[in-house]
Amino acid sequence: MTQSDNVKLGEFRHIDVYEVDDVTVVHFKESRITDDLGIQELGQELFSLVDQGNRTKLLLNFANVQFLSSGALGKLRALENRVSKRGGVVKLCSINPNIYEVFKITRFDTIFQIFKTEADALASF
Repeated sequence: MTQSDNVKLGEFRHIDVYEVDDVTVVHFKESRITDDLGIQELGQELFSLVDQGNRTKLLLNFANVQFLSSGALGKLRALENRVSKRGGVVKLCSINPNIYEVFKITRFDTIFQIFKTEADALASF
């Protein structure tokens, strides 16, 4: 599925958001998610999708991301908690091998379903 097939939702500073059927797909704009202010803003944008948009099927596409700090991992965990409390699910895809290693070390690979491609992930919902 190409991005042109999707409906883009709103304007965000740190993410591009698309609606694919009933799944909200998030693409990160930055390749490095490391500074505290940016992570706080990113968290607010992601949380608003759940809190204001009432979205419960999220797919986070990490294709653009080369580096992720521990603070960003904390935001992902908090997002997962918010979504699961609403009976929803957060899935991840297109993760750089170096970031995937961090996910394994921190056991995030046991918290999130992780897929190689966006298409594979979308098919799993």
